[in-house]
Amino acid sequence: MKFLLRRTAPEVTLPDRLDLAGGPLPVTVRRNPRARRMILRLAPGGAGVVVTAPRSASARTINEFLERHRGWVEGRLARIPAAVAVADGAILKLRGEDVVLVHRPEQRTSRFETNETGNRLLVGGDARHFARRVADALKREARGDLEAAVTRHAATVGLQPRAITLKDTRSRWGSCTADRRLAFSWRIVMAPPAVLDYLAAHEVAHFREMNHGSGFWSLCRELCPDMDFGRDWLKRHGAQLHAIDFTPR
Repeated sequence: MKFLLRRTAPEVTLPDRLDLAGGPLPVTVRRNPRARRMILRLAPGGAGVVVTAPRSASARTINEFLERHRGWVEGRLARIPAAVAVADGAILKLRGEDVVLVHRPEQRTSRFETNETGNRLLVGGDARHFARRVADALKREARGDLEAAVTRHAATVGLQPRAITLKDTRSRWGSCTADRRLAFSWRIVMAPPAVLDYLAAHEVAHFREMNHGSGFWSLCRELCPDMDFGRDWLKRHGAQLHAIDFTPR
């Protein structure tokens, strides 16, 4: 008697990478019970791709979805700005204006100055700490600007924040908890002031509307009439701020 062996199809697993011409790109799959379709986005800085999928989506369906959008991923990666190293002589932005970084090792502190040649950040101390000192100087400016903007908008809605924290997040520019604790990316201080104002207004609007419904956007526009400019600027140019590399050299 002959027995026929049935071949079983290889098991399909959730993707953990997408093989591209430039090398493999990490893939993160997130299940969302409220999702009705799959959504693909590029992680900040092109560090990977994130797939948001309904719970019912099979591993095979997710893999096929990624394959269909391979060209989209490669196109988005090509648009990511090249990293800018923070070093003596480099040019960064502060409130949308060019600032030249100048190393002054004899100084004990760092300070911004403006003269006939433009804006400069004079950075003191050892060269090993140059990038950190630049980041610290930007954080100080960011805290002052954000606290002023939040205070102004909070007075309008009649509620005060419990806390304001600065972070270096890549997934979002700002956040607000149900108990009015705010967090912002300090890199926002490099954007034009109107963009920072929009971000502050956006998060303060959550004091009243913990959602992104029509009521939220109406309040956000009341707080910041130029919100369209700020929102569009972040979509178009936000990646440039994340491309600045503050890693010590």
